[in-house]
Amino acid sequence: MKVYTKKGDSGTTGLIGGTRVPKYNIRIEGYGTVDELNSYIGLLRDKSIEERFTEELIQIQDRLFTMGSWLASDPEKGKMQLPEIHESDILALENSIDWMDEQLEPMKNFVLPGGHETVSFCHIARCVCRRAERLVTHLNVESPINPLILAYLNRLSDYLFVYSRYLTHKLNAKEVAWQPKLK
Repeated sequence: MKVYTKKGDSGTTGLIGGTRVPKYNIRIEGYGTVDELNSYIGLLRDKSIEERFTEELIQIQDRLFTMGSWLASDPEKGKMQLPEIHESDILALENSIDWMDEQLEPMKNFVLPGGHETVSFCHIARCVCRRAERLVTHLNVESPINPLILAYLNRLSDYLFVYSRYLTHKLNAKEVAWQPKLK
């Protein structure tokens, strides 16, 4: 099987089920951003992190591929059996968030992204996750999707924020509180 098909040369792409849509279609924007997020998660996983988080990030990447397959499928014509997102996937994120939160000082201010390269990659992943969530929410208005996909993206952005704080703590990086200039 060749990587290139030349079918997209005119600016369209095929969904699972055979429907062709413009490459700027909100569905394509949604799963393309989920794919971008998956790449940033991979970049974060490639850093020197605790094994526990390497395994968690691999599971997250798997869930993002699952999500992408659903988003890339025509809801009316796609008949392929696809893997599922489960409540337990969301619960796994929540459990990890709670565990990390127990290791951290309570948050008293917003924090500025940065302090260490690994922390910064985590913040970038969080921002891409939020963008994916916005796009998929928009898609949901036009073509209802599994609500667990939206819940997973929402919880994943929370996970990435708490993980950035956890990394800051573990890497002895400085957490810089945002001090708004009101005058």
